[in-house]
Amino acid sequence: MRDPELKNEEPPPSEAQTVVEEHSGREAEKNSWQNLLRNSLINAKQIAEKAGLKEEEVRAVIKNYPAKINPYYLSLIKEKGDPIWKQCVPTIQELEDTVGLEDPLREEGEVLGITHRYPDRVLFTISNQCAMYCRFCTRKRKVGDPNKEIKWSDLQKGIEYIKNHPEVRDVVLSGGDPLLIDNKKLEKIIRMVREIKHVEIIRIGTRVPCVLPQRIDKELCDMLKKYHPIYVNTHFNHPSEITEEAKRACEMLADAGIPLGNQTVLLKGVNDNPEVLRELFKKLLTIRVKPYYLYQADMVKGTDHFRTKVEEGVEIIGKVIGHTSGLCVPHYVVDGAGGKTPLLPPYLQYLDDEIVILKNYQGKKYIYKQPQE
Repeated sequence: MRDPELKNEEPPPSEAQTVVEEHSGREAEKNSWQNLLRNSLINAKQIAEKAGLKEEEVRAVIKNYPAKINPYYLSLIKEKGDPIWKQCVPTIQELEDTVGLEDPLREEGEVLGITHRYPDRVLFTISNQCAMYCRFCTRKRKVGDPNKEIKWSDLQKGIEYIKNHPEVRDVVLSGGDPLLIDNKKLEKIIRMVREIKHVEIIRIGTRVPCVLPQRIDKELCDMLKKYHPIYVNTHFNHPSEITEEAKRACEMLADAGIPLGNQTVLLKGVNDNPEVLRELFKKLLTIRVKPYYLYQADMVKGTDHFRTKVEEGVEIIGKVIGHTSGLCVPHYVVDGAGGKTPLLPPYLQYLDDEIVILKNYQGKKYIYKQPQE
């Protein structure tokens, strides 16, 4: 007779149940973000075979500018030369482009990892690793270079700098990608910043929700929401990057109370088209991400083939404004190392003490009367 005190015990798992659980565990491990990173394409032979390029050319490029393409982002490529391919595959053009500077925004300051350009905020670089190395990256000079990894002693100096500058109320954690740091170390850094009394806002700049959305999980979100107010600015450049996985990642962050903004770079052959950008910005709102900035590509050495003319950018943003809601419209900005300068089509046509003549998105002119003394 069965012991009555054992009547609520679960029966032992069947052999079939055990097999199913083991299979599920293996699948979860296979699709984990750590495993996806481990299986990234990083050497010339792998990349040349997958991308249909000459191995010797790829080798020459990645000797100067490291490459990493994780299996998830690789799976978004539909054909050679498409907008996803162009963002992640190293090509010989990177070595042929001699126009530009290694550090066009003059980010390197007295303290490694700290850029203090604006009065009340600093950029704090805490990693030089990314889930995918963008070929147009502003920080090509150091991202992915094992000789330029951020040491803990460097991070401590950055924290001390922020502590010693009480005017700093806003800290942007950047990289590389901060979310490539493991949760324990990342939390330690965030906690140290949050404990500085004059720091009000912490922002995280990350491309992970776009290029490796599997990294966004409950453990990470539960950790981040302990340190509010935290904001995340992510980086989608093309509608094809907005997948079910990316949607899940962004919605998890939003559900953790984290406002999300997006910083798109205007790139020749990728998104230099008003229809493409309108679709991107509309899709971003559906996954709870506000289009924040549209960047004119920086003057980075090795990336000139991605740059568009500024007048083309002004024309493109002019075909976004008014053709969709204001929520969909980011600020179009150019940074010439003097800070972000917003650019707009010439809506203001004339101005004096009595009237203002304005031109709307349709090209029609209107008069607005000035208030009189």
